[in-house]
Amino acid sequence: MSLIFYTNPQSRGRITHWMLEEVGEPYETRVVDYGTTMKAPDYLAINPMGKVPALIHNGAVITEAAAIITYLADAFPAAGLMPANRAAFFRWMFFGAGPVEAAVTNKALGVDVPPERRGMVGYGSMEAVTNTLAAQLEKTPYLCGDSFSAADVYVGSQIGFGMRFKTIEERPVFTEYWGRISARPALARSTAKNDALLPKG
Repeated sequence: MSLIFYTNPQSRGRITHWMLEEVGEPYETRVVDYGTTMKAPDYLAINPMGKVPALIHNGAVITEAAAIITYLADAFPAAGLMPANRAAFFRWMFFGAGPVEAAVTNKALGVDVPPERRGMVGYGSMEAVTNTLAAQLEKTPYLCGDSFSAADVYVGSQIGFGMRFKTIEERPVFTEYWGRISARPALARSTAKNDALLPKG
């Protein structure tokens, strides 16, 4: 059994790295650089999009952070990251990959969807996305209920990074939630490993 993880420490690969540490299986990390090895033929054969993260598990290629995290939760059930409530899991994973990702990206780019055009975008408005996340986390300590799951790795990272970079507003429910999940030892390990890969100087 082999896991080969392609990433860059200044990318969404950090989210997948956290998940790999949560899973606890041995993996090999291969760093690819923007504009060079990330666009080289060898890597484009793995991910034609020329972006990270990507994972190869026993020869099978998985790309897209949400897909990789879902795959790992399913492939390694002993880690306990796939919750019993599958409906909640798939709901929030795809909410993160769809409305949250699109809304946060548009906000970072300064794209303001006028009210009369909100029906054309899958997330409607940033306010709707934020309110939806907040409403869930006011009901349960984790997205899928009372236990931490892979959905918290993916969507929780978006909330944490979003607050840090001011693309998601800080609310008490978000800061409390991020405080709970960011205290996990697996995140500390993955952060240290990523920081060690950052360019020096």
